[in-house]
Amino acid sequence: MEKLTLKKPIMVNGEEVKELTYDANEIDGVLFATAESKKKAAAGQNLSISPAAEFDYGLHLYLGYAAIIAVNPSIDWSDLERVKGRDIMEIMKIGRSFMLGSDEASQESDSAEPIETTAGSTTPAKPTSKKSE
Repeated sequence: MEKLTLKKPIMVNGEEVKELTYDANEIDGVLFATAESKKKAAAGQNLSISPAAEFDYGLHLYLGYAAIIAVNPSIDWSDLERVKGRDIMEIMKIGRSFMLGSDEASQESDSAEPIETTAGSTTPAKPTSKKSE
């Protein structure tokens, strides 16, 4: 279980909450389906056509909410919908990591050295021969 410290605390059950614990591995099928349904309702979507889940940033946000709700049953979807500012992006990252099956921290390099990519031909060069003059 991990913690997210909110830059802008929210009120939950009459108390100010500054930290939210979450665990994306606790998202079950019901939470996943509810996240998708809540995302569509929030966006006012009545269509069944959705973008690919990997690129659906609204779904990522609601999956982040689901990861929080999974380990905090006293927190409701409407509580999390009061999150504002950069905190929204942090919660969206939780859902995106869940969808992409990656850990954001593991993708960042600890090295201060930039990784260099060079473009070049993959075909070996032909040897050149010199003609004697």
